[in-house]
Amino acid sequence: MFGLSNDRYFGLRGGWLTLWVTVACGTDMTLFGYDQGVFGGVVVTDDFLDTLGLRDNSSLLGTVTAIYDIGCFFGAILAYFIGDILGRKKSILLGTTIMSIGAILQITAYGVPQMIVGRIVAGVGNGKLIVIELILNIAGFSLSNWVTFGFSFVGGAVAWRLPLAFQFIFIVILYATVPWLPESPRWLVQKERVDEAEQILADIEGTEIEDPYVQTELNEIKYSTAYELEHAVRIRDLVRGKQGSEAGTCTLRRIILGMGAQAMQQLSGINVTSYYLPTVLITSVGFDNRMARLLAACNSVSYLLFSLIGIPNVERWGRRKMLMYAAAGQCFCYLLITILLRFSELRQEQGDTIAQKQLASASVAFFFLYYVFFGIGFQGVPWLFPAEINGLSMRNKGAALGTATNWIFNFMVVEITPIGIDTLHWKFYVIWTVLNASFVPTVYLFYPETAGRTLEDIDSYFREHKNIFVFKDKVATSSKRPAEFVEREVMEVRRQSSVNPRAASLAASHPPRPVVSPTVERLAYHPQ
Repeated sequence: MFGLSNDRYFGLRGGWLTLWVTVACGTDMTLFGYDQGVFGGVVVTDDFLDTLGLRDNSSLLGTVTAIYDIGCFFGAILAYFIGDILGRKKSILLGTTIMSIGAILQITAYGVPQMIVGRIVAGVGNGKLIVIELILNIAGFSLSNWVTFGFSFVGGAVAWRLPLAFQFIFIVILYATVPWLPESPRWLVQKERVDEAEQILADIEGTEIEDPYVQTELNEIKYSTAYELEHAVRIRDLVRGKQGSEAGTCTLRRIILGMGAQAMQQLSGINVTSYYLPTVLITSVGFDNRMARLLAACNSVSYLLFSLIGIPNVERWGRRKMLMYAAAGQCFCYLLITILLRFSELRQEQGDTIAQKQLASASVAFFFLYYVFFGIGFQGVPWLFPAEINGLSMRNKGAALGTATNWIFNFMVVEITPIGIDTLHWKFYVIWTVLNASFVPTVYLFYPETAGRTLEDIDSYFREHKNIFVFKDKVATSSKRPAEFVEREVMEVRRQSSVNPRAASLAASHPPRPVVSPTVERLAYHPQ
C-alpha cells in the first residue's frame, strides 16, 4: 500500500522534500524563461540568418519567431484537457519530452520548415504555465541573454546552435527529479486516492497523517475539489447565459476581466523587447551587433532585480495601483522612445550623424526604464488576476482561458514586430505608447481590487455589486480588505461558535491565519 515504505522519496521528508519539489518547479520555470528569451539572441546571429535564408526577410523571420507562441497556445489547451487525466508529474514529463524533440529539431535545422516545426513542437511542450516561480522565469530569460552574448564571440553555427542546446541542462534536471517526487495531493483527491494525498501532505510537512494541520489541509482540498465538481459551469453554457448555481455572481464578466489582464500584459509591448531587443537596438537605435547583445543582457539583469521588488510586494501595494502606475510608466517610456527615435531620424536626414547617434543612444535609457515598470507591475499581476477574480468553480477554466489569451496575443505581437520596425520605424512605438496609456483608465474604470480578499469576499462583491464601473465603489477600490468583509467573517465565526462550543475553544487557542489572496495562499504551498 502507498505510504508504508520508509524509502519513498529516498527517505526525504519535510524541508528536504520541499526543497526538491521547489528545485523541480524552479527548473521548470527557468527552462520556460530561457526558452522564451534565447531566440532574441539567435535571430541576430549572422550564421542563423544566412543558413535559413532569413536575412532581409522580416516577415518570415517574425513568423519563425512567433510560431513558438502558437505551439504554446495549443500546448496550454492540451494541458487543460489531459492534465487531469495524466496527473501533474506525467504532464510535466510529457511536456519536457515534447520540448526536447522541439529543441533537437531547432538545433539541427538547416531550413525554415524544420525550424518552424521545431518551434511549434517546443511551444506545445512548454505551453502549460505554472504561476509559482515568476522570478526564476525572469532569471532564465536573463541567463539566455548572457549565453547568446557569450557565444556571439565564437561565431559560425556554434553561436546559435549551442545556446539552443543549453536548455537540455534544465531538461536533464527535470528528468532526474520529477519521476521520484510526490504527485499533487489535489490531483490525487480528484481521483479519489485520498489516502495517498494524505500521506504526501504528511511527508511534505515532515509529520504524521494524524497531525491536525495535515487533516485541515486535506479537508480544504476535499472541499474545494467537491465544490468545483458540483458547481462547475461549462464555457458554452456561460456564453449562452446559463450560469447554473453560479448565477448572480457575474461569472462571465469575471472571466473576461481575467482574460483582459492577460491581454494587457502582451499589448503593453513587453515582447517587442523580450524577443527582439537586440534587433530593436540594432535596427532602431543603430548599435552594432555586439553592443546590442551586451545591452540586452544587462537590461535582463535590471529586469530581474526590479521583479524581485514587485512580486513579493504585490499584496501590500494592491493590484489596481500596481497596474495603473506601471502602465503609466510604460506609456511614458515608449513616448520618450518614440520622440527620441523620431528626432534621431530627422538628424540623420539632415546629415548630422553625431546628434543622430546621441538621440538614438538616449532612447536606450527608456528601454531599461520600461523594464523597471513592467517588472514591478505587469510581470506578476496579470498571472495572479485570473485565478483570483474567478470563483472556486471557475478558477481552473478562468486560468486556462487567461493563459490561452496571453499566448495568442503574444503571437500577434511577436509576428508583427519585425515588420513594424522595418516599415514604420519610429512610428511603430506610437502603437505601444497609446496602448499603455489606454490601460490606465481601463483598470481604473473596470477592475476591482483582489488583494487581501478571500474567495468568499470576491463572490460576495460580485453578487451585491452589479455595476461594471467600479471606480466609485470604495469596496472595489480599497487596497486593504474592506471592513464589511471583516465584520461579516467575524459574525460568521460567532454564529459557528454559538452552535459549536468546541469550535469556539479551538478558535481561541489557534490565532487566525492572515487573510491573503487565494492565489498567493495557494502559491505558498507547492504540492497543490
